[in-house]
Amino acid sequence: EVQLVESGGGLVQPGGSLRLSCAASGFTFSSYTMSWVRQAPGKGLEWVSTIDSGDDITYTDSVKGRFTISRDNAKNTLYLQMNSLKPTDTAVYYCANGRTRGRGTQVTVSS
Repeated sequence: EVQLVESGGGLVQPGGSLRLSCAASGFTFSSYTMSWVRQAPGKGLEWVSTIDSGDDITYTDSVKGRFTISRDNAKNTLYLQMNSLKPTDTAVYYCANGRTRGRGTQVTVSS
């Protein structure tokens, strides 16, 4: 069974940092392109970042220079380091493998 379990969300002040993790199981993690997507309150899903099996990386413009996606294939884990957080980053963050996404972790940026 494919499972993606996100963790690391929370409440942080503007300008703060969080590191999200996504533990993957049930598929060959190292072979998959992995992504982070988010959903802000009252809005649709928004793509955030993708890392492919060759470690090629892309970001949506609004997070470039602030967020860093990475993966540890030995641990079957995807990460998202988020720095200089803004209130507009408030959302539920999901990891996805192109077929499945996890249940998400809430990130709230507020003073």
